Amino acid sequence: MNKNYSAFDIIGPVMIGPSSSHTAGAVRLGKAAAAIAGSDVEKVTFFLHGSFAKTYKGHGTDKALLAGVLGMETYDENIKYSFRIADEANLKYEFVETDLGDVHPNTVKFLFKKKNGDELSVTGSSIGGGSILITEVEGEEVEFTGDFPTIITSHYDRPGIITQVTSILSGMGVNIAFMKVFRTTRGDKASMVVETDSPVPKEALDLISKIDNIIKVKIINPV
Repeated sequence: MNKNYSAFDIIGPVMIGPSSSHTAGAVRLGKAAAAIAGSDVEKVTFFLHGSFAKTYKGHGTDKALLAGVLGMETYDENIKYSFRIADEANLKYEFVETDLGDVHPNTVKFLFKKKNGDELSVTGSSIGGGSILITEVEGEEVEFTGDFPTIITSHYDRPGIITQVTSILSGMGVNIAFMKVFRTTRGDKASMVVETDSPVPKEALDLISKIDNIIKVKIINPV
């Protein structure tokens, strides 16, 4: 069976550290999670599962995850100093070994505490070669890679929501690369993940946020 490989697959990520999964992937997970959490975070708790839990100190996964939350790139020489940089920024952090169930062995759940007391969770996995997969946001199932500009909506499961969102994007010349909708109960809350081929204009997000039955919408830029 033929398979198409990208240069990234063959050469691997540009990165600091001994392991693409435990370092480059961890940095990208931290960046994606922080982008979802937004500003005014005062503490991050990292719940480490499987291989992450067993080897995070030796492989520097803890430093890499925190570096990502701080906005560093995979090739940043300051990754090894992320503890000190977080301390200087008054960002509290904690690493907890746990069992997240039947998930990829390189999985972490981020719990962000905001300065106003609000909390937000993000779960994701480092799936190899520096690639990542975000699987949960605020307790709701999602699935995206961080490779594309990504819109995440939380909305009530009503007819016409998907059509209205896609029409807004089409009208602004934004092509959809991938789209998935997640729900647990018909007519209840649902999540939609839309990955696009080009940046999403702020005007599009403003229009999407005004659609009836849209609860919230976020944009995550590539990490």
